[in-house]
Amino acid sequence: MWILAEYMPVTLFSLKPAAATSSGGKTLLCPTPFAIKMALLDAALRTTAYDEAVTLWPVIRDLRIKLALPPQLSVINTFTKIVRPKKNGPSDDDGTGLITPLNRTIAYREYVSFGGNLNLALQLATGDRPPEPFVAVLAQINYLGKRGGFMQLLRHPLVVDDEAIEAMHAWIVLTEEQQTFAMGGTLQVLDDCGAKLTFQRANIYSGERITQGKERILRHIVLPYRVSRSSRNFTLYERMT
Repeated sequence: MWILAEYMPVTLFSLKPAAATSSGGKTLLCPTPFAIKMALLDAALRTTAYDEAVTLWPVIRDLRIKLALPPQLSVINTFTKIVRPKKNGPSDDDGTGLITPLNRTIAYREYVSFGGNLNLALQLATGDRPPEPFVAVLAQINYLGKRGGFMQLLRHPLVVDDEAIEAMHAWIVLTEEQQTFAMGGTLQVLDDCGAKLTFQRANIYSGERITQGKERILRHIVLPYRVSRSSRNFTLYERMT
């Protein structure tokens, strides 16, 4: 059994690859399993009791995830003003007598504009019917990826069987290594939760670190999208038929 949720992007989406540095500006074309599962955990902590969210975490961590993207994706290239800590400590660069710890600069950034809605399908690792709290949790997800990439749930999530869900959309499986893929597609390196990722390590306030390759794993997924047109300001991707 699968639980299906449809979201409408109401702002631009952005999410850096897991290996990117703090100054990197490239974006992935879609949310990663890790980002989706962290959003589910955040929503569970906000809508249920703490102990219930802790109990729900292993179920969230081991979820199978499928994603259906709209026919077109547009990546917008831009420069933006940012502030970052000064390498040599606070200083008075402008001669005003005001000592500041931050330096103003510009940085390259990319944002994705989806040409339609995102459909998300979740299944328990056991294949059983998802527990009832999942419906309420999915309704509380309001952004995916970088904070500000807002999503709006369009309708009540549905619980469907394998045959019904395969007939609905052209799904991309995100939580399994691809055995076949579309030639000429777009390669994305997507991160996911490893089997050893405990709630304490997922909890950003615990102080325990997540190690890439153990608690956080990477998968190479080829999306069935290719570049249709591009310029210095944007790149348009279209789904391959």
